[in-house]
This record gives sequence, structure tokens and C-alpha cells, in this order.
Amino acid sequence: MDEESPLPGGALEYAVLVALWNERRLTARQVHDRVGVPLNLVYTTTTKVLDRLHAKELVERRRSGKIFVYRASATRPNVDRARMSRTLGGWLGEEPRPALASLVDAIESIDPSLLDDLAQVIEARLRSRR
Repeated sequence: MDEESPLPGGALEYAVLVALWNERRLTARQVHDRVGVPLNLVYTTTTKVLDRLHAKELVERRRSGKIFVYRASATRPNVDRARMSRTLGGWLGEEPRPALASLVDAIESIDPSLLDDLAQVIEARLRSRR
């Protein structure tokens, strides 16, 4: 998945993908039970979301008798990376350095130990580029 690939359109599409990543293969009814029911959605909303994800080629479906069985065709790391790139690209804007400092502050306020994790990830990335 590259930056031009379709992304889930929002929290509901992403929640359906998460259900499929967790379970690998589900029917529309099973997706609805895991995602739609807790959100008080009607079954047809769940099926429409699955149809949209299929049209975006983020999920595959195969007929099994009279029903479809769905599985995610996009991997979670690729989708999460693309979502993060889109979000951060919009948030950082044309002058990213001040926004980066704010991001570090926000990460620290959530959990100071995350800064250590971030530093390790950055150091590993820098080593791999050398």
C-alpha cells in the first residue's frame, strides 16, 4: 500500500478492518456482531461498509454457499503507516519543526516512557540508513 492507495474512510471502516485482521475471515453477520452490534448499527450499514472496503480493494470476499466470507487484503502495518502519513502530513504542514516539538510534548504527556521507545525506533531507523 502506497500513499496513493485507498485508505479506510473513517473509524467505522477501520473498525471493520481491525475485526478482519483479528479474526482473519468473517462473514458479514460475524463482522456485524463484532462491530455493528456494539455500535447499535443496523446490519445493512455493516454490509455497506464491507462493500465500500471491497470496492477500495482493502478486503476480499469469496462466496461460500449463499454468503460471502471476507478477509482483509491490506495488511495492518501498511494501512496504519498510510493513515499516519496522511494524518501527520496534514498536521505538520509546510513548517514541520515546531509541530514536531509539540508532538514530542504530547507523547510525553501521554506516557513519558514512550519517549524512550520513540528514541529507540529513531536510533534503529538511523542505523539502518547508514
